[in-house]
Amino acid sequence: MTDAADLTARLIRCPSVTPEEGGALVLLEDMLRAAGFEVHRVDRGDTANLFARWGAKGARSIGFNGHTDVVPPGDLGSWTHPPFSGHVEDGTIWGRGATDMKSGVAAFVAAAIDFVTQTPPDGAVILTITGDEEGPSKDGTIAILDWMTEQDERMDVCIVGEPSNPSEMGEMMKIGRRGSATFRIKARGVQGHAAYPHRAKNPLHALTLYLNDLIAAPLDDGTDHFDPSGLQITSIDCGNPASNVIPETATAVVNIRFNDLHSGDSLTADLTRRACDISDQTGVALTVQADISGEAFLTQPGPFVDLVRDVVAGQTGRRPELSTSGGTSDARFVKDHCPVVEFGLVGRFMHQVDERVPVAQVGQLKDIYQRILERYFV
Repeated sequence: MTDAADLTARLIRCPSVTPEEGGALVLLEDMLRAAGFEVHRVDRGDTANLFARWGAKGARSIGFNGHTDVVPPGDLGSWTHPPFSGHVEDGTIWGRGATDMKSGVAAFVAAAIDFVTQTPPDGAVILTITGDEEGPSKDGTIAILDWMTEQDERMDVCIVGEPSNPSEMGEMMKIGRRGSATFRIKARGVQGHAAYPHRAKNPLHALTLYLNDLIAAPLDDGTDHFDPSGLQITSIDCGNPASNVIPETATAVVNIRFNDLHSGDSLTADLTRRACDISDQTGVALTVQADISGEAFLTQPGPFVDLVRDVVAGQTGRRPELSTSGGTSDARFVKDHCPVVEFGLVGRFMHQVDERVPVAQVGQLKDIYQRILERYFV
């Protein structure tokens, strides 16, 4: 039997702060190859990635996706135990990545190894593990999926092992995610003396009109599986140290978390149209720069969603809520490849000082993943 908790502790001892590999993928590569997996390193740029498949290429398959990179630990003196010690005490594993998400990776790696060893399936089990989820996310799961396309590798369905439960195992699984877009708006007017506003064009006045227009009404009322989209103004700045000078330029940053009523393109078009209207009204030039980090998506409830949900209910006694809440994850890339859901541990301590996870919870997650594998290949 492969001990998922012990593997979690060993992975935590690999200091894999993005983009450093830290030995985590080397450890997993050796374990998976020894268990009969065909393993490939799919490194791109400064990012280390791993693809592993047990079973025939092209066979019916189920995949798991996760990451071994972690966020920086912060002030080392604030930790009860060193962040890369993998310290185990009183049934708890301590360290950076204990929750997000070396435990999830350890659970599905351990489940996959024991499953193919004990009951070899008529099909394939595929593991995709990246070192770039906490960073730019440009050369991680995207690179693996690009490589899979080139190599004609395919997952039929996939589970992302990100923490998905708010406080108790079995509360929630993710069947989609909101999209995320950041817009940088620049207003360019004419600088002048505050006492002679007729000789200037105040970009802050135009920008204020624009931002008020954005927040005057909700973007939507939500859908069956999504909450209403949310728009937040996160920055306004003109870099002006003088109180008696009308500045020439001003900028604002707006972040939108959007549901499946919108796309990055539709929001960009809408914000650009509004900017043109304000420019025409004020004579101040407004430009909009968009950065779309992920589109909204939904895996429709059906046999695969039901299978995962039923297994979680059977193992935890809780039938998980089907949710699209939270931020983004690499599921936003996997959804372009195959149907994807997310189920993992309780996320209470992720990214915190003294990040930690109960040993029993890691073992329970491994059992859930192994039972999903057994049910999938029935």
